[in-house]
Parts: sequence; structure tokens; C-alpha cells
Amino acid sequence: MTKNNKINEINSIAQFHQLCGLPEPLHPLISVVKLEDFVYNKANDEFWKHYTDNLHTVSIKRGMTAKISYGQTEYDFDDGVLIGTAPKQIFSLEGLENVKMSGYKLMIHPNFIQGYSLSKNIHNYGFFSYSSNKALFLSAKEEQIILNLFRAIEQECQNNLDKFSQDVMIANIELLLVHIDRYYSRQFITRKNISNDMLSQMEDILNAYFEAEHNQLPTVHYMAEQLNVSPTYLSDLLKNLTGLTAQQHIHEKLIEKAKELLSTSNLSVSEIAYQLGFEFPQSFNKLFKKKTDLTPLEFKQSFN
Repeated sequence: MTKNNKINEINSIAQFHQLCGLPEPLHPLISVVKLEDFVYNKANDEFWKHYTDNLHTVSIKRGMTAKISYGQTEYDFDDGVLIGTAPKQIFSLEGLENVKMSGYKLMIHPNFIQGYSLSKNIHNYGFFSYSSNKALFLSAKEEQIILNLFRAIEQECQNNLDKFSQDVMIANIELLLVHIDRYYSRQFITRKNISNDMLSQMEDILNAYFEAEHNQLPTVHYMAEQLNVSPTYLSDLLKNLTGLTAQQHIHEKLIEKAKELLSTSNLSVSEIAYQLGFEFPQSFNKLFKKKTDLTPLEFKQSFN
């Protein structure tokens, strides 16, 4: 963990490329990179000890000897090679100086899938959850299928972009995720989630809450009750693990759901505000503007 419990943030694919000594990405919101191209820089060791990024990632990694902590748990690479991570999750990497990895890493910024059904469905893939802390084992045939999809996305990134480029990449991403979901279901069909992972449980509760369309916003007290802890304990725990309070976690999930509805539904901004649990649309507008630098209407119009 870094000094003063600071969480370092990666907010763009370009920033990730820079930290890893990679050339500038061909597309600002999606990238496929070869892990053997990563360049170790000792000056960045402190950064990797406690960081988060605003990306969905899927990686096939071989030769992984570095220690990776993921939420409250050390990631297990004993038998598997494939992992998936979601935005705003917390990681710690140590021992990078001796790692000689091979494989691929796909990085997707949430803005890339806004306006597509994938933005609504991506959180349903359990392998992006904190509770999925064991790398997926793939047979030779399965690994080839996954690698072919990585390469198809990579090739599309390298092509001259046209009006079909994003649709093609989204289609390949969806196919990739379905295949991974199939393989995870097979491998962990009898595996239970980690019961003591508070981050994973809170994520599941918030997803279920917003799917149920309550007529009020979720509160820290409500979340604490669902997790059988006190509100103070919950906020202190989350603050220590992620740098965000329970209220800030709720707001992050709220904005994520708002973006999904604004980009994929025909509901008005006011209707979305009420559906999310706001008593007054003005309160929704204020929070959304604070978090994104856009009003909900400006964000919605960008997809028209």
C-alpha cells in the first residue's frame, strides 16, 4: 500500500499504455496489447502497490509470478491463465521486476460500450466480480478460441476506422464474454463465492437494488443492514480498502446505472431520475454533473 493509503488511479487507456512502456493506443477507448511488450520501470513500483483503473479488462497471462492482490484476496494463478476485472476495483502488484509474462490483455473503457446493450449486461458476467479471484483454466482448444477473438479485436483496432468498426468490435467482445462465461460456469459449477468479501457482496446488493427500481435511493444504513454490519464499520472498511466511503461507492454505482439508462432507453431525464430513486430530478442533475462534467441531457444527446 502506498504512503498515506493513497490509491493511484488510471483513468484512460493512454495512461495505462504510458505506465507500461507501450506505444500510444490506436484507439482511445479500446486496446489489445501483448503482455511480453510490457516494459518494467522501477520508478512505477510504488504506483502499482495500490491502484485502481476505470476499465474492463480481460487477460490471458502465462508466466505470472508477481503477487497480485485483488480486493481482500490474493489472486490465484496456480492452474489458470485467464482473468477479468471491472472498473474501480482495487489492486496491488508486487514483484514485477522479475516477471516475464506472455499473453494478451484487452482493455475496454466504459464509454466505448455506452449506447449498446452490452453496457447494461456486462455486470451480469460473474467473472468480473471480486469474488472470482481464481484464474480460469482453459483447454488448448478453448484457449485458441479466446486468442482468435483477441486477435480479431486487435485487427479491427488496427484497421482504418469506419462507421462499422465499433459494431464489429462490440460483437467480438460479446462473443468473447459469452465463451468465457461458458468456461467459468464449467470450471466453477460447484464453487461458492467468497463469503467474507465485503466488496463483492456490496456490489451484488447494489446491482440488485437498481434492477428492482426502488422509489428511493439506497442509503449507507440500508447497505449496512444487508451486510449485517454497522454503517460506521462499513464506511471505515471500504475507505481502508478502496479509498472510497460507502456513500461514494453508492454514488459510483448510481452513475454507472444512470449512464446505462441514458444511453440505451427512451426514458426522459426526469423519468430516469425517479426510476433511480431521486425525489427531485434537480438532485440527479447536480450529482451527475459533478461526477461526469456533463448534465444528464448532454450525456443522453451524445448518443442521438
